[in-house]
Amino acid sequence: MDVLYFAWVRERIGLPKERVETAAGTVAELVAELSAREERYAVAFSDLTALRVAVDQDLTDFDASIVGAREVAFFPPMTGG
Repeated sequence: MDVLYFAWVRERIGLPKERVETAAGTVAELVAELSAREERYAVAFSDLTALRVAVDQDLTDFDASIVGAREVAFFPPMTGG
């Protein structure tokens, strides 16, 4: 699946997008796998309350299933104005 990173998440990880092979069944499990890779991922995902996630372009929660998903995107909360 493709994993996309936006704004400061992208800056901390150093990539806008990557292809990931995972056995994770939920977003939270994917985050745990990514965080275990390297410190830059652990830093980016250290405070999940500061992140939002979308699975196949649908905003969802970290306990959402990613089984069969093609894309997971991580980004900070958006503000309007």
